[in-house]
Amino acid sequence: MGGGGHGHGHDPYTIPDYKIYKVEEVPQLLATKKALAAQGLKDPWLRNEVWRYNPKEFGTHASRLHTLVFRGFKVGFGAFVLTIVGTAIYDKVFPSDHGHGHH
Repeated sequence: MGGGGHGHGHDPYTIPDYKIYKVEEVPQLLATKKALAAQGLKDPWLRNEVWRYNPKEFGTHASRLHTLVFRGFKVGFGAFVLTIVGTAIYDKVFPSDHGHGHH
């Protein structure tokens, strides 16, 4: 039931070292850390959010918005054009008699 050799001799992913994620390098999280410290609190999981603020890992707000809005646009537009062309060809090959003749 395990992997069954589907990994092809290597791990499917690599786990990054936790030491590369530093709250001090992210101004927004550092402000959160300081605000919590002012109240005598500490968030031990704050470091787990650092990757979200790295543009290389997670992208910028603009790039994430662009991906959200335009994901699948090429395929969708291609399907749209294919539908219009297909409908036009079908109407030429099989013209509609609806509305002609009988009154």
